[in-house]
Amino acid sequence: MPSTRAKIAIDAMGGDHAPDEIVAGAIRAVEELDVEVFLVGDPIQIQKYLDGHGATSPFLHVVEAEGVVEMCEEPLVAIRRKPKASINVSMQLVRKKQADAVVSAGHSGAAMASALLKLGRIKGIDRPAIGAVFPTLDPERSVIVLDVGANVDSRPKYLEQFALMGTIYSKYVLGNKEPQVGLLNIGEEPSKGNELALKTHELLVGNPAIPFKGNAEGRDVLSGEFDVVVCDGFVGNILLKFAESVGSVLLQILKEEIPRGIRGKVGAAVLMPNLKQIKQRVDHAEHGGALLFGVAGVCIISHGSSKAPSIFNAIRLAKEAIDNQVIQRIQNYTEEHQALLGQENQGAELSEVASGTTIEKSE
Repeated sequence: MPSTRAKIAIDAMGGDHAPDEIVAGAIRAVEELDVEVFLVGDPIQIQKYLDGHGATSPFLHVVEAEGVVEMCEEPLVAIRRKPKASINVSMQLVRKKQADAVVSAGHSGAAMASALLKLGRIKGIDRPAIGAVFPTLDPERSVIVLDVGANVDSRPKYLEQFALMGTIYSKYVLGNKEPQVGLLNIGEEPSKGNELALKTHELLVGNPAIPFKGNAEGRDVLSGEFDVVVCDGFVGNILLKFAESVGSVLLQILKEEIPRGIRGKVGAAVLMPNLKQIKQRVDHAEHGGALLFGVAGVCIISHGSSKAPSIFNAIRLAKEAIDNQVIQRIQNYTEEHQALLGQENQGAELSEVASGTTIEKSE
């Protein structure tokens, strides 16, 4: 019988610690997550690290690619100049139905551009959005924030679509039966905020497909009062980077404040289970990456500094999106509520990545 394992294509050459840490994370995922992995990149380098880890699983495959998009390169130019780059070959595997998802810790702009060019948008969605999962005060509850970097400039209609996609993800992946959606703003009152916030608020209130609770201030994001928080990518990316730094600072403070010597060792031993739980809740590596919403395929964008644990969690995130049919649910939902969402752009234009460049679909 054919394998029912989720098939994940991994850009093995993308990221600060590629390909060693990427390979290590993939090996663990195959062992623990019931997935099949395609490591895309330089076969010689990838095989070197597979051999080094003693990996011989039949569910680990090496797919040849030529080159990688470097962080210093302009994404659109690079992915067109390097058609056989690892991120492009990874996306091609999904486009050809040979893989179900892509995971990349490489150039995020290149990943977005390649996803749009190779996979296209979901019908009914004008712009992609990067959705990141944050912990909340409730250990059993997480909040997804989108957009955290795909769009520097957004329109009210885009944020309305982000809210709809976030609602679906929160309901079917995060397990919130009745997700509460908030609009990130400088105040709770509907009259607060800039023009984007005011017009978006009106759209969210008027859309019965979105369970809109109201404006969410910065202090509300991690409170557990909201399951989905929407904002433009400029603000969202700042929020994401700030939250990551707070987690790192908190962990460092905990280490420094535990006394040294015998008392410190005893105290650390007693606190170790709690410290591990704290790390799991605040460390961005534990979440693995962020889902690129709005494209017609599962794409996980991981932090450039990702090591094996983060790659493992990114693959887990991709598997959850596949198993819960996130893309299909968004497609069905947008078709059902097309009259409410009403796309602003019906032509060949696909999206604007963080650089503000318009991308058109390649045939």
